[in-house]
Amino acid sequence: MQKLGLSHLLSQKLSPQQIQFIKLLQLSTTELEARVEEELEVNPALEEGNDNFEEDTSYEESSNDSKDEEVNLDDYLKFDDSNYKTQIDNSPIVEDKRTPLTFGYNLFENLNTQLSYVQLTEKEKIIGNQIVGSIDQDGYLRRDLQAISNDLAFTQNMEASVDELEYVLKIIQNFEPSGVGARDLQECLLLQLDRKNETEARNFAKLILENYFIEFTKKHYTKILQKTDKTEEELKEAIDLIIKLNPKPGGSSNATTATTAQYLLPDFIITNDNGKLTVNLNARNAPELKVSNSYLDMFKAYDKGDKKDKELKQAVSFVKQKLDAAKWFMDAIRQRQLTLLTTMRTIVELQREFFEDGDENTLKPMILKDVAEKIDMDISTISRVVSSKSVQTEFGIFPLKYFFSEGISTDSGEEVSSKQVKSVLQSIIDAEDKSKPLSDQHIVEIINKKGYNLARRTVAKYREQLNIPVARLRKEL
Repeated sequence: MQKLGLSHLLSQKLSPQQIQFIKLLQLSTTELEARVEEELEVNPALEEGNDNFEEDTSYEESSNDSKDEEVNLDDYLKFDDSNYKTQIDNSPIVEDKRTPLTFGYNLFENLNTQLSYVQLTEKEKIIGNQIVGSIDQDGYLRRDLQAISNDLAFTQNMEASVDELEYVLKIIQNFEPSGVGARDLQECLLLQLDRKNETEARNFAKLILENYFIEFTKKHYTKILQKTDKTEEELKEAIDLIIKLNPKPGGSSNATTATTAQYLLPDFIITNDNGKLTVNLNARNAPELKVSNSYLDMFKAYDKGDKKDKELKQAVSFVKQKLDAAKWFMDAIRQRQLTLLTTMRTIVELQREFFEDGDENTLKPMILKDVAEKIDMDISTISRVVSSKSVQTEFGIFPLKYFFSEGISTDSGEEVSSKQVKSVLQSIIDAEDKSKPLSDQHIVEIINKKGYNLARRTVAKYREQLNIPVARLRKEL
């Protein structure tokens, strides 16, 4: 039997303004620019402005009046200059600095261009376009030819056999970049070897890939030597030739639709003036915004007009909503700036040694909670600041996540950053005899002698995080 009853429940609910701030906080500099452009497009009460003036703090948030309530104009009519500065007073804002990352072209346009130069029948051209469209960004054709044949039947109403597709695929596999259109790594490497001049080393390399591919991938070189009549020196020459091939032919073209250079925009810029570290916020995080003069004029007209005019009152209510939205947006951006600067300054304070000398070994163990407690903010807020943000230093550009790491105890009882331990681990592996690479257990013994208390599973975890393979796969001739 169902019963009705009343109960009291306490819960927290974020306001629309808080939600807007949270969303803006986690955006990178580039994403913020796009978000500001979007807001400027949808809210005509918000405009770009460059005027420098003292910030008017008299603007107060007003309640959302319904059309039947009186609209209070006092707050809006105080905006004589109609400007609303989003920068934080006295906060350092600097010109953005760009670091070029890459310049690429479109792999698929390149392949289609090459396809257009080949003498093909109309059917073969359609098949070729379908195959090119099925090649992934790495340059591989991982879709089964029978599945592509089915696609042609459904989308083009064309019957094409697997043999016909295979014929066109062989033509595409002769395109640039070398190795494109391969269906697996083995075929990709063989396609590239086929284009090289015929030598003993190339022929042996092809033999290895064709007949001993599993042994090659597992670096079982002894087994390969046992099954062939080649010497260790000949094997080394063949292996050297193979490892110089490109396992991702599409990657060489960037496989991107971009036709211009891409840039990494740091959100912060750290300057060191004779030991004085200054945290600067990228200027693109501080857009100049203002309230539209024309929208404020509407309020002035209403103030002088007939307050009982229903249509005028409805129009003013709409304008007021847009002004409120503009005010909330600018407030959220200003709060974002303050939060970003406060968090970054705290990170610099806690990791001062690194920002002074750039030595990774001087990084201290630090987690999100350390920063949150120091500036009395929620951990989730710090997480949003750290996410997708980067800082430019005189030692390079680093993601903010780089400065956070767990602590490891040493024999002396000191806590050191896991990054320092990883650096030691990397140096141990770099110095090993590649013909007899160290096992994880041997690495544990060496690193423990250096004073770091690590278990074998921790060494394995750090090795994987450094993208270092197991000892067997590090073996070289």
